[in-house]
Amino acid sequence: MNLFQKWMNISLVLRIFVGLVIGAILGLLIPSQAWISIFGDVFVGALKGIAPILVFVLVASSLANAKGGNADRFRVVIILYMVSTLIAAFVAVCMNFAFKVQVPLTGVENVAEDLTPPGSVFEVLKNLCLGFVTNPVSAIANANYIAILFWAVVIGLAMKAAGDGTKKFFTDMGEALSMVVRWVINCAPFGIMGLVFNAVSTSGLAIFKQYGQLVALLVITMLLTSLGINAIIVALTLKRNPYPLMWYCIKRSAITAFFTRSSAANIPVNMELCKDLGLDEDMYSVSIPLGSTINMDGAAVTITTLTLVACWTTGVEVTFPMAILLSIVATLSACGTSGVAGGSLLLVPLGCAMFGIPTDIAMQMVGIGFIISVIQDSVETALNSSGDAIFTATAEFYSWKKEGRELPL
Repeated sequence: MNLFQKWMNISLVLRIFVGLVIGAILGLLIPSQAWISIFGDVFVGALKGIAPILVFVLVASSLANAKGGNADRFRVVIILYMVSTLIAAFVAVCMNFAFKVQVPLTGVENVAEDLTPPGSVFEVLKNLCLGFVTNPVSAIANANYIAILFWAVVIGLAMKAAGDGTKKFFTDMGEALSMVVRWVINCAPFGIMGLVFNAVSTSGLAIFKQYGQLVALLVITMLLTSLGINAIIVALTLKRNPYPLMWYCIKRSAITAFFTRSSAANIPVNMELCKDLGLDEDMYSVSIPLGSTINMDGAAVTITTLTLVACWTTGVEVTFPMAILLSIVATLSACGTSGVAGGSLLLVPLGCAMFGIPTDIAMQMVGIGFIISVIQDSVETALNSSGDAIFTATAEFYSWKKEGRELPL
């Protein structure tokens, strides 16, 4: 017990780092011991399993018990989400015009042959709207966060007229589920060890050899968006140094999101982060799940970059105004990625279609995306998920400033 207590007293970030190092070493030394990756699968599975129920209960409970006054904060956070995604796509356009990367489009035709991409922006938005009215029980079972959020809002508003006992039951249930999440998160070092072992043992550093430039372009663009553009947005909103808040959220949210590669699985982590910042639960219990659906900076960067790389590789002429139009399409499409199988990669053919690139070429780009996803998807998820926490905190801090309250960071 003393050893366990000493382990628990160590910073979670430090424990995760230890798990990361051990996982990488084991992946290099004994890559054949696939059973080690089970720790990662169990960890991500536990987070994904509890997150849909947690989100539904917290959102419904928050709205049922809400006293009002959050309209301005929600408006600000939605504006921040959409503006940051649009600027991220624009940054990707500029980076791709500055560094025109080309990739070999052979040998990956069969990687995604069974996948069906959406045919138009209208289809993406249609799927997004239809996703709202999915059966709520099915939505929770399948982790369809668009529908979960919709039905939680509807039921939460309906429960405003419920008795105090019913409201207290949902509040207590939310606290119990939050406790379960804290237990799961304390197992993160072992989960990260398994996830890193799986990534290192299966891919190693091989992806840098053939697609290194593309990986570098994506990672640099996402880091520029995270540490540069998002910081500027926060600074302009709060009129103060953004980096104390940025580093806090990146340390608490981006690290776990990088390894779990799932914004949905990271929702409980972000909620715990917001709670520790002292944010209003009525606010963050809705804005965090909402952000996992519409705050998609990384997805916009991926769609824009892979589309333009396909253009450079095939010799298609792309004007800067057309590329800007692509960034707008990528922004709108990115908001629907959570409802599309395969995430942002399956929306690449939609961007390619704007420039007349054949579907078989576009699907090869999707295949390359899956090959490099061990890095691309990790960084993308870290950018998206940490942004949810950053902009939720920014919106509330903005409200606090207007009220003359002191900010914690």
